Amino acid sequence: MAKYLVIVESPSKCKPIEKYLGGDYKVLSSKGHIRDLSTKGKYGLGVEIDNNFKPDYVTIKGKKAVIDELKKNIKNVDEVFLATDPDREGEAISWHLYDVLKPKKYERVVFNEITKNAVQEAFKHPRSIDNNLVNSQEARRILDRIIGFRLSKLIQYKTDGTSAGRVQSVALKLIVDKEREIEAFKVEEYYTIKAIFDEFEAELFNYNNKDIEIKSKEEADQILSKLDKIFNVSDITQKEKNKKSNPPFITSTLQQMASSKLGFTAKKTMSVAQKLYEGIELEDGPVGLITYMRTDSIRLSNDFVNNTQKYIESKYGKEYVGFVKTSNKKENVQDAHEAIRPTSIERTPESVKPYLSNDEYKIYRMIYYRALASLMSDVKTLNTTIILDNNNYQFKTTGQVIKFDGYLKAYMDYEDKEEKVLPNLTSKTIDSNDIESEQHFTKPPARYTEAKLIKEMEELGIGRPSTYATIMDTIKTRKYVTVEDKKFIPTEIGIQITDKLQEFFKDIINVEYTALMENDLDKIADGNTIWYEVLKKFYDKFESIINVAFKDMEKVSPKTTGEKCPSCGSDLVIRRGKYGSFTACSNYPECKYIKQEKKEIVEICDCPNCDGKIVLRKTKKGKDFYGCNNFPKCKTAYWDKPVGKKCPNCGDMLTEKNNTIKCCKCDYTE
Repeated sequence: MAKYLVIVESPSKCKPIEKYLGGDYKVLSSKGHIRDLSTKGKYGLGVEIDNNFKPDYVTIKGKKAVIDELKKNIKNVDEVFLATDPDREGEAISWHLYDVLKPKKYERVVFNEITKNAVQEAFKHPRSIDNNLVNSQEARRILDRIIGFRLSKLIQYKTDGTSAGRVQSVALKLIVDKEREIEAFKVEEYYTIKAIFDEFEAELFNYNNKDIEIKSKEEADQILSKLDKIFNVSDITQKEKNKKSNPPFITSTLQQMASSKLGFTAKKTMSVAQKLYEGIELEDGPVGLITYMRTDSIRLSNDFVNNTQKYIESKYGKEYVGFVKTSNKKENVQDAHEAIRPTSIERTPESVKPYLSNDEYKIYRMIYYRALASLMSDVKTLNTTIILDNNNYQFKTTGQVIKFDGYLKAYMDYEDKEEKVLPNLTSKTIDSNDIESEQHFTKPPARYTEAKLIKEMEELGIGRPSTYATIMDTIKTRKYVTVEDKKFIPTEIGIQITDKLQEFFKDIINVEYTALMENDLDKIADGNTIWYEVLKKFYDKFESIINVAFKDMEKVSPKTTGEKCPSCGSDLVIRRGKYGSFTACSNYPECKYIKQEKKEIVEICDCPNCDGKIVLRKTKKGKDFYGCNNFPKCKTAYWDKPVGKKCPNCGDMLTEKNNTIKCCKCDYTE
């Protein structure tokens, strides 16, 4: 019988950790959060506002069985180890487990990777729950609940939207502001002039050694008339330059690179990285391939650095060994995490490829070579600049030759470098083959891609990297933006909501205030400020504004559909409610007619308990679930999507969620 109980968040972590710790340890999963704020109290916020925002927690639906199982196992062990994720949210989950389970003896352990050495070492250095981290996470949750509940209700009542949020609405505002910049942009004509030689081209950039701009064809033609084919070689400079490799990935840079290089959404990237972190079944058993993927830090462990530098010297040569990158960024780095890196540099992407899906291999390969390249030597280039003069008009061409490939030896697939070799000009003059002008038009600012928006949010200090994927997904599913050619375009509803919020909440829904709030949450985590005082300061400001908004914000008129109400003859309009859009009578509340849309039946698979079909259905609150079409005769139902196969362990249905296939009853996963 096990002497110790270890509680982790994800079921997929149980098997490898139990194997690493040995027979004295039993590892069970909380399957994520077990409690959340209730919807009791003023505005349904689940906190006692006048009692220092004391939270009221309730068990999350479906988690009672998990809690009961954990309580049963606690009775038979000497000690409980809380091993939830190594971030603020993980710390909060550990606190909730402690508060609910009340073990007679507990310790908190954290590890950034699920490998034998990391797990065993973590258990040598247990600690208590960090209440500052818990308070910071609790303050964030309450803050988001206050803004989310109150603003969303306002938005639903006054506009065609369904929700608003502290960071979500600021991200949407960035997209809307960018669209307004594009709309206001005035296209201007300009020209460039280039000289064409046998081995290169040179572009006009100066006149009498001063910058020149060519605004019209007439100006371009005038300049061309003053030029001849013979150019004087006025200057040739050569400089050796070093280029350092990028630091290893953090959450935001991983999401950006996966978006630009692989076309992955932030949500997909984090889902795939989660699997790599939690563990992959290799030939010699399950092992986590990467460190924890929610991090702001570029730090690498000394062991990893030493092992990787030895690997680089062995594989590429001593001259390819580089140095450790450090960050100048001091604020907003969460909990001294490591960067996202492979757990072993010896575990090359090629060696584990047979055990990975295509998406897993792509993400792992990118993480592996980014971490490897970060510890390799600089690329050395010889940069050449040639200045040519033609009747006081100066032309320039540049070339670059790689003298030493450095980190590109391993990273060329992700950072292409094209060499441009310029000729060795020994004469003082050179003849051109042709000189020509080309018309151009200035371009408006580019819309945000997901990668660029994440980068902007990170640089502005709004939100947490761990939340970016959710924010991107929310603004898309709420129909506040559309995505065309990977770029965000705000919809009419998105613009409408942004304008309404800015009308009343411009002092709160903005980049500066949101970044300051992140700093306050960091101060709570560091123990430098009291969490409920931060909430009180915000709430007093917010509540006075939102009360005015409920009273004075003009309600947006709903759009007509062109149909008439069959009950009273008034126009039918499209309204938006808590659970999405619907068509109803414009004469509400006198007429309460709602058009019943014909529902498409989506069959998923055969029902395992009768001759019916499992179909996609919705709860009264609009949440998707999967149930038998013979209901109520057959009550078979699942929250996650069934895959039509039975579990090899217990025979129950296998379901799919976040690209993971698992049993709906036991802990079996694929």
